[in-house]
Amino acid sequence: MSKPKVSKPKVAFYWCASCGGCEEAVVDLAEDILTVADAVDIVFWPVALDFKKKDIEAMQDASIAVSFINGAIRTSEQEEMVNLLRKKSGLVVAFGSCAHLGGIPGLANFSDKAGIFERAYKLAPTVTNPDGIYPQTETQVPEGSLTLPVFYDTVKTVDQTIDVDYYLPGCAPPPDLILNAVTGILEGKLPGKGAVLAPDKSLCDTCPLAEYKPEKISIKDIKRPHEVVHDPEQCFLAEGIICLGPATRSGCGERCIKAGMPCRGCFGPTRDVKDMGTKVLTSIASLIGIETEEEMSEEELQKVLAKIVDPGGLFFMYSLPSSVLRRRRIK
Repeated sequence: MSKPKVSKPKVAFYWCASCGGCEEAVVDLAEDILTVADAVDIVFWPVALDFKKKDIEAMQDASIAVSFINGAIRTSEQEEMVNLLRKKSGLVVAFGSCAHLGGIPGLANFSDKAGIFERAYKLAPTVTNPDGIYPQTETQVPEGSLTLPVFYDTVKTVDQTIDVDYYLPGCAPPPDLILNAVTGILEGKLPGKGAVLAPDKSLCDTCPLAEYKPEKISIKDIKRPHEVVHDPEQCFLAEGIICLGPATRSGCGERCIKAGMPCRGCFGPTRDVKDMGTKVLTSIASLIGIETEEEMSEEELQKVLAKIVDPGGLFFMYSLPSSVLRRRRIK
């Protein structure tokens, strides 16, 4: 007599405004992806398998155990899909930096739809568009009406659009955290709702350069990473290279640091940090010119600060939509 078929937990993956690295991170589970695939029933993963929106619409509400949603919310289509997945899912995980914080796509909040379209379809050096034709939400053709999703002025995080249960940080989340999250969900061993599924320690606590960090750092000059040959036995901040490690959550495996690059904050802030960009900005400002033999003049201080190229893009590289600023006001 054959054994009755055991119903596996249903899992969905969806990709909003992001680069696709989070989708690749799932594949990066390597042989462990076979373990995950054997333990769950993947019912929606458009980038990898042929699923349709109607398949999800036909499912019962809350019948999907968990949906992993990566990417920020940029268009009406993405907003519609995450609302649908929220309705059909028991749990929703904001998967990766863009879903969690807004990510690199969130830097578009320094502009608006009009400015972005003008740059992309008119002013970019590689564009030839003498008639100034821009994408339209609706276009009439002999066969009928063609539509595109509405492109919003403001990039939003997933939790600014729907209720989110957990956050899996990183650009992209490392395989060990992904596997830990999936295992925790399957075994029912998860922290309280709203938790970030990564260690709540500063990256500086786990940084391999921590042993070289001076007790007190005084930044007398600011350098960009390409301007110097980084000393592998020196803290980046001690070299005058801005590193967001002091305000960034650990758990990434220090991948950038080990590759000779400073932290750029993709894991987001620790629990005690309310606004990551502001925290880093004030931290760096407090280190400039302190404990020098001679006090820096206002002119010297301004020269040092002027070397911070694009402070908004640097300090809020991954976190602008989730910050207190959220976006630039366009007159």
